[in-house]
Amino acid sequence: MYFLALAADYDGTIAADGVVSDETYAALEALKKTGRKLLLVTGRGMPSLKRAFPRLKLFDRVVAENGALLYDPATEQERAIAPPPSAAFVERLRERGVAPLSVGHSIVATWSPHEQTVLEVIHELGLELHIIFNKGAVMVLPSNVNKASGLCAALDELELSRLNVVGVGDAENDHAFLKCCGCSAAVANAIPSLAAEVDIALPHARGEGVVELARMIAEADSRIVPPEKHGVLVGSDSSGRKVYLEPHLGGVLIAGSSGIGKSTLATALTERMTDKKLQFCVFDPEGDYVTLGHSVTNGDASTPPLPEQILGLLRKLHANVVVNTQALNLAERPELFAKLLPQVLTLRARTGRPHWLLVDEAHHLVGAPRQDVETILPEAIPAAIYITVHPDAMSPAALRTVEYVLAMGDKASETIATFCNTIGVAAPDCPPHAKDQLLYWSRSSGDPPFAIDALRPKQARDRHKRKYAEGHLDDDLAFYFRGAGQKLNLRAHNLMLFVQIGEGVDEDTWQFHRKANDYSKWFRSVIKDDELAAEAEAVEIDKSLDAATSRERILAAVDRRYTATSEAPRNWREERDHRKERAGGQ
Repeated sequence: MYFLALAADYDGTIAADGVVSDETYAALEALKKTGRKLLLVTGRGMPSLKRAFPRLKLFDRVVAENGALLYDPATEQERAIAPPPSAAFVERLRERGVAPLSVGHSIVATWSPHEQTVLEVIHELGLELHIIFNKGAVMVLPSNVNKASGLCAALDELELSRLNVVGVGDAENDHAFLKCCGCSAAVANAIPSLAAEVDIALPHARGEGVVELARMIAEADSRIVPPEKHGVLVGSDSSGRKVYLEPHLGGVLIAGSSGIGKSTLATALTERMTDKKLQFCVFDPEGDYVTLGHSVTNGDASTPPLPEQILGLLRKLHANVVVNTQALNLAERPELFAKLLPQVLTLRARTGRPHWLLVDEAHHLVGAPRQDVETILPEAIPAAIYITVHPDAMSPAALRTVEYVLAMGDKASETIATFCNTIGVAAPDCPPHAKDQLLYWSRSSGDPPFAIDALRPKQARDRHKRKYAEGHLDDDLAFYFRGAGQKLNLRAHNLMLFVQIGEGVDEDTWQFHRKANDYSKWFRSVIKDDELAAEAEAVEIDKSLDAATSRERILAAVDRRYTATSEAPRNWREERDHRKERAGGQ
């Protein structure tokens, strides 16, 4: 489920003339049986509400006094979330003949046309109060207290995001709380200004409209609103039409060759999520997202992430979390993922958060050889984004949960074909596309893939320094010091190892790779650093340089750009510098 709660006004919405019909009660009760929460958001005080509607235990929380008071029907506990009214203010209103006048925990209420008198008294006493209208009722509350603030306090208690709530109302005082809901609705008897700004204008009035809304939520969930409401913008097609990822349809696969821009696209998507206040969690095996904006990182190159800390961060409504597993070896990373994912999904089933999951290097974390993927993944895992170079190395169970395929690079059509072959479905026909475009395919739409111009991130992307300096590149991306006749087979999975091994290999091996321009080729094709590649190439082709000098210059260039700023242990570098000092003194 995406929408996990319904928040409803009382008078004029679920109630007609103060009474809730049996049909409306039954519809609300049926919606609650789907596992959703019910919240009542009203301007009434609790004594009046209890007299009018004694069956309040249907609701998980009641927001009363127009946002100033919370009531838990299960425990019958009340919690004032606003200060009581000034005795001098109440007395002055009575002196001025304001009647009727009711005083609650925090609210002071009367009826029109006394609003002018109320406003004059507020000014006379210099109080920080504001007036809220509700179809003739005049309600006075402390500044910044309204139905929206009360609803947010109730949602905090229930650990629910406001984006996973549908709100429905009818009057002036409902504007604020409906605006903060993920979906807003108005019954047919609502005032015109409210009906004009909600997502759903219901064709029936009062309880009948709420009955209809409850049915819509149960049957269609997030599809009751258009994609632009809660979808994540990916880019636009050739006609300029905006293209979205919708959270309810299924997972997302971002695939393409190394260095093609997958993490750049993922970063742009997290920015769109942030714009819409959607919470995300990134599983980051290689430290590619340590500088990601609007997020906190748990774990680093030397400290493993802790599941209990991660879950604690995710429970905070606005905490986006990056789970950095660099400190773990390749075998340990999938184990942590298998342990953490079910807990994250349980949290999401209960609270709706995190709204999106991003799984980088998915072929490692949910790889085909794993036997437990089907046990940790439900049949459908919506709003999960898998990022990989090798979709064919992913578990078919994970790929079958994918609804959207975002294929990047000049081999995008092959990527889609590989995806289809892995899950055993026919591959669609793919159109030609420009080099800087991606192919977007929504499987359930029935439409073939089409080219789109993807959004670029606003924040500057990190150069993956930690990944390349300390991470673990795939075997096919590593640098191999082999030498003539392949007499060696020394593998460098990152740049720190490249420098270490490069310092120790014999002169013939070093020169063999130098003459073949292997260093600059690797820097350009794998590390994606054209500047480093150009510097190395200049050294490779300079025949005036001997082996020792060329080695020193290339390794120094790497060290300067990457490993000198690495957080990894420096013993090897200190020993190298010590050797140089000794050699210089001889």
